[in-house]
This record gives sequence, C-alpha cells and structure tokens, in this order.
Amino acid sequence: MKKNQNDIELIYGVEDKPRLLTQILLGFQHIFAAFGGIIVVPIVISAALGFDAKTSTALISSAILMAGVATFIQSKGVGPVGARVACIMGTDFTFVAPAIAVGAKFGLPGIFGATILGALIVISLSFFVKPLMKLFPPIVTGTVVSLIGLTLLPVSIDWAAGGVGSASYGSLKNIAIALAIMTVTLLLNHYGKGLVSSASVLIGMVVGYILCIPLGMIDFSSVGQASWLSLPKAFGYGINFNLKVLLPFIPAYFVTVIGTVGCLKAINGVSGIESDEKRIGAGVLSDGIGSMLAGVFGAMPNTSFSQNIGLIPLTKVASRYVTMMAGALLIILGLFPKFAALINIMPQPVLGGVGIVMFGTVAAAGIETLSRVKLNNRNLLIIATSIGLGLGVTFRPDVIAKLPEGLKMIFSSGISTGTITALVLNVLLREKNEKSNEVGDINERTA
Repeated sequence: MKKNQNDIELIYGVEDKPRLLTQILLGFQHIFAAFGGIIVVPIVISAALGFDAKTSTALISSAILMAGVATFIQSKGVGPVGARVACIMGTDFTFVAPAIAVGAKFGLPGIFGATILGALIVISLSFFVKPLMKLFPPIVTGTVVSLIGLTLLPVSIDWAAGGVGSASYGSLKNIAIALAIMTVTLLLNHYGKGLVSSASVLIGMVVGYILCIPLGMIDFSSVGQASWLSLPKAFGYGINFNLKVLLPFIPAYFVTVIGTVGCLKAINGVSGIESDEKRIGAGVLSDGIGSMLAGVFGAMPNTSFSQNIGLIPLTKVASRYVTMMAGALLIILGLFPKFAALINIMPQPVLGGVGIVMFGTVAAAGIETLSRVKLNNRNLLIIATSIGLGLGVTFRPDVIAKLPEGLKMIFSSGISTGTITALVLNVLLREKNEKSNEVGDINERTA
C-alpha cells in the first residue's frame, strides 16, 4: 500500500500496471461514471438545433470515440502531450450554449470550425501554465476540489430520484434502488479485498443494472435500433473557419482551461504526486490537441472530467494504465454504437447510488486539503465566499439569467464561478502580519 498526500492508502499508484483483466474492469468503472456526461452534450445540442435521428446518433458516436482518443493521449502521453495521470476526458456542458449559438447561424461546419480554432488558443495557453500555477496555492486548490464534489452532488441526487423530468422522479422505487446500490458499493469498498474493493463502483452498477431488468426499468429497443459499426470521417460535415464562429467559444475555452488546471492538481493530490508546471502544461496541451482532433472528426471540444476524480480515493487506484484502458474501451464503444447503447440505457437511480459516494469523496478530499491550510481570517473569507458563490449559482442558476451571454457562459457553472472567485480573492486579499497585529492588540490593552 502507498499513501497519497491526503494519507489515503493506494493499491495502485500512477505508474503501477494492474493485470489486464483488472485494467478492463476498472476501465469500465471509469466509463460508467463518465458516460452520461460524455453523451449529454451532443444530445442537448442535437435537440436544440433540431437535428434528425441519424445526425444525432452520429454526433453521439463521435463524442464517445474522441473522448476515448483524448483520454488515451492524456493518460499515456505522446511526447510533450499528456499529463500521464489517471484522467478521463470528454466534452463539457460549458460548450453547449456557444455551440447552439454558432450552430443556429452556421450549422455543424461552424461548430467544428470554432472547436478547432479554439483548440489553438488552448494549445497556446499550455505554454504559459507557470503563471497559472502560481494562482493555485493549497487554499485555492482545496476550495476548488471541494466545490467540484459539492456542486456535482445535486446531479447525483437527481440521478437517484430518477432523472430530471422523469415521471417517476422521487418515487420510492427509485430512491430504494439508489440506496441499495449505494449500500452495496460502500460495503464492498470497505470490507472487500483487492479487486472487489477497487471495482466496488462497477460491481454496484452491474448489480443495479441487473436488478432493474425484472422491474421493467430498462428498454432495450434503442439497442436493437443502433447500428453495429460507425467509422469516423474527417471533416464529414464540412468546416467553417472565421472569427464570428470563434468568438462565442473563447470564454468557454478559458473556463475549461482553468478547470483543467484545477482538476489536474486535484488528481495529482489524490494520486500522491507533485503538481509541477511541466505536467500540468502537458495536460492543458493534451486538452488542446484532443479538442482539435474532436473538431476534425465531428465532435465537440474535450476537457478533463471532474466527476471521475472521486474514483481515485474511493477505489484507491490512481494507475494511468486503467484510464488508458478506459480510453481504448471508449474508442471501441464509439466504433460500435450497439455497445454504447447498452451503457446509455442504464437507469438513472443506479448512477445516483454510486454518484453520491463518488462526489462526496471528492468534496471530502478537498476538505482534507483545506484542513492543512492555516484558517486565518483571510483564508476563511476566501473559502466562505468562493464556496458560497459556487453553490449559490449551482442551486439557483436563474440568478445569472439576465447577464450578457458571454458572462453567462463564464459563470453558468458553480465550479467556474467558485474557482474564479477563489483565484481573484487570493490575489486581492493580502496576507496580514499577524505578529504585528498581536503586538498592536497588546499595546492597546496595555494603554
């Protein structure tokens, strides 16, 4: 057993290579945790822009495929590209608003043109990570990691209830299934040994999946309708390069770069490795390369997935070989839509049962980091304000509804709102000389 920076014992460190079967099982565990997030962006954009079923299915397959490519590059590393840590990649909801805005005027060629042009900005920013790194001391990193977990918890609660908009939202059946899966996951993780403990999330989801079949909660019709093979085609929808398509994407790309730095620092922390600027820069560069390839092959921009961070301390597996396997499996799923459809029909309460544990674990890891920070007045103000605004936007998203579109894109995520707040306050609120203040207080009392 190895210990990371938060004193969590790791079964597999970043460079440890589990057996092939273990890699496959733990790789699927990461895929199940991320799959909903990967496919939701093309689904929402397709619905908003009125694409037909064929186009929508093709966009979903491309999103899965390119998420796999980006994950593999990020985890394995190709020359100077890739952080070489256990990081899952995929397209982010931050890009939904700009994609819809561009798609309404310029169609898919405009969206993919903006994806490629914006990727060039990310690639450029990757060479200036050093000043970015200075903005992320433990007080900021701990706050950001806590926010990642706390802002994702409402998502897992919605899953547990049956999914937003579901007719059975909050039903006793949904809640019971979610609690049962959560219990199975907790017991396996705590009392299981070896692979059983490490794969507790996957086992919990499989148990839930099987449990839901006789309950009539799984509809296999979409699996039958899905095609067997879907091959990627470069520039299959055409391409449109101009400044008008790029402008709406610029704020979203800046937000995701900040998010990637925060996520990679969080992954490094729970994996027990140092967050040096070279590794973080290589990770941001991988973001850019992954997004550029996505634009070429008909997918939206790729960035790091925060929800998968919780799997590392929960399963005690930080091996990048596991996420390399997850990337390879995503590529296969992207090529064979029927297999992707099997995962896509997983009932929401099953995801909710494991999501509560995963996202709660991320929040706990952030709290652990903050416990090592001196909680003076300055630091308490940074934590309180950042978490307050981050959770405020998460719980009451309508608060920014009347802001200009550019500002809405930046502050639509509680993670980005809290992160930006923490970064700004860390610069503006200077450290006080506490010894001088103590002397001043003594003098006043003496007088």
